[in-house]
Amino acid sequence: MNSPLSPAAVTSPIPARLVQLRAAMKTAGLDAYIIPSADPHLSEYLPQRWQGREQYSGFTGSVGTLIVTADFAGLWVDSRYWSQAEQELAPTGIQMMKINSAAATLHLDWLASTMQAGQTVGVDGAVLGLAMARMLEQALQASGSKLDTSKDLLQTIWSGRPDLPQAAIYEHLAPFAVVSRQDKLALVREQMRIKAADWHFVSTVDDLAWIFNLRGADVSYNPVFVGHALISQDSAALFVSHGKIPAALVDVLAKDGVFIADYAQAASALAALPANSSLLIDPRRITYSFRQAVPASVKVIEAINPSVFAKSRKTPQEAQFVREAMEQDGAALCEFFSWLEASLGKEVITEMTIDEKITAARARQPNFVSASFATIAGFNGNGAMPHYRALPESHAVIEGNGLLLIDSGGQYLNGTTDITRVMPIGVVSAEQKRDFTLVLKGMINLSRAQFPRSTLSPMLDALARAPIWAEGINYGHGTGHGVGYFLNVHEGPQSISGAIPEAHNAMEAGMITSNEPGIYRPGKWGVRIENLMLNIVGHQGEFGDYLKFETLTLCPIDTRCIDMTIIREDELAWLNGYHATVLERLSPRVSGAAKAWLEERTKAVSK
Repeated sequence: MNSPLSPAAVTSPIPARLVQLRAAMKTAGLDAYIIPSADPHLSEYLPQRWQGREQYSGFTGSVGTLIVTADFAGLWVDSRYWSQAEQELAPTGIQMMKINSAAATLHLDWLASTMQAGQTVGVDGAVLGLAMARMLEQALQASGSKLDTSKDLLQTIWSGRPDLPQAAIYEHLAPFAVVSRQDKLALVREQMRIKAADWHFVSTVDDLAWIFNLRGADVSYNPVFVGHALISQDSAALFVSHGKIPAALVDVLAKDGVFIADYAQAASALAALPANSSLLIDPRRITYSFRQAVPASVKVIEAINPSVFAKSRKTPQEAQFVREAMEQDGAALCEFFSWLEASLGKEVITEMTIDEKITAARARQPNFVSASFATIAGFNGNGAMPHYRALPESHAVIEGNGLLLIDSGGQYLNGTTDITRVMPIGVVSAEQKRDFTLVLKGMINLSRAQFPRSTLSPMLDALARAPIWAEGINYGHGTGHGVGYFLNVHEGPQSISGAIPEAHNAMEAGMITSNEPGIYRPGKWGVRIENLMLNIVGHQGEFGDYLKFETLTLCPIDTRCIDMTIIREDELAWLNGYHATVLERLSPRVSGAAKAWLEERTKAVSK
């Protein structure tokens, strides 16, 4: 049974921390203070040093914005986190402010309507994105209030604030590093020449890792390191903490014209750029403080980082390595699910057990490095929270009847995986089967899509939602995100979602994107089915070049949860064909109980 601690039983440190924060605000002359979910690299997953929003709100989700005034504290979160935030904020006195999507800017509207003329809003400019800073300034101008980005209040009040992460940086080597460092730098420099830029500043950690063929462990689950780079046409400075790069690797980098500087010197390097030179920056991937460091005499060119496009388009060799990683991952999942089905009812299995066992199975595969995100194992009502995380003090035992949702993934030297499956436990109700089947129909609908090359990815979102919408149901998260190559499990520029389409969302061959529609019944159950897909060449003819999807993920979808009265024959044909591929590809990699489970779960089904 589920055993969360009740809010009344929790003694939260948050109210005392807010007292400290308000005192610091008063001393600094600030009427409101913003703590975003961000670091100097605008990362999605933050090193401990920059998890100030969690430290001062108690909310552990990955996205949210905390705003504190003298008499109010509010946390803006999107629908993925409403249930989680309601529980975690209950003992803190912080008000949950609901927004419909992670891209919403309702906190800016609230500031514009709440702040009075002459008041000052503070935020640390070192973790405030340039694009967001511009929107914030505009919102505050409407109320006659102003923005102060000069103060990091957390540095003065956060006792025991973690230092910069110090994990060693290592090289991503051949054969898995298919494109050389020199070739990647040449690609970036060619784009700099096209844009007439003498210099290019990069802060985003996945771009750095990709450009320099380096990896690290500064961010949980993502093989990246914190740093910055300033690239010219003939050399590059890489700003990282002293001692993170072994001496032998420093020498290797120097041969490629890459020189190491201290992490803290990045802003000074920008400030020292030659007068009348030109600098390429990405306003969505650089902080306000770094932009402010650029001299007025330097011409600033704003465009998306060239590496964002390049790393999203996997080469044919990289795609083949990813296919191998999917086979390894699928074999691990066969081992895990065969154990789970055989052990249910014979030993105590909890959501925590699932995380341990699935990670252990992956760790036995070649080239495994780590999980690619914190495993989401949610039974019944817990599965209705899209970003649920089982904790030692709050988790469910897998027993009785219902649906078990497992969203997990692995980082391998030859690829990154992300998969969600739903498994029946005991007796599954007709309503649960109906929801499962609607989600499956949506996932299949998107899987079979063919579309013109350069279609803007948000335009594909409705294909997965259509069968779900038809029943008056919806889900509050995007349908698909880009996935890196032994890099971040969430990667742009493509996103299959309800976001407003932009030119940089164009779908191109080689991109890997998730396909994960869902249905969530708060307090009851959740269904999400997720595969990763590769953009490959489709029809070519008089109406142009088309793309289609190759499904990469290899793991059976549980047919015991299907409502045969609402699934069509052509949908079953797709599913049977997918399962035939899964069986063929995984059979050579499994044996014994895992192979028997695979054969049983890939049997063809019919109405």
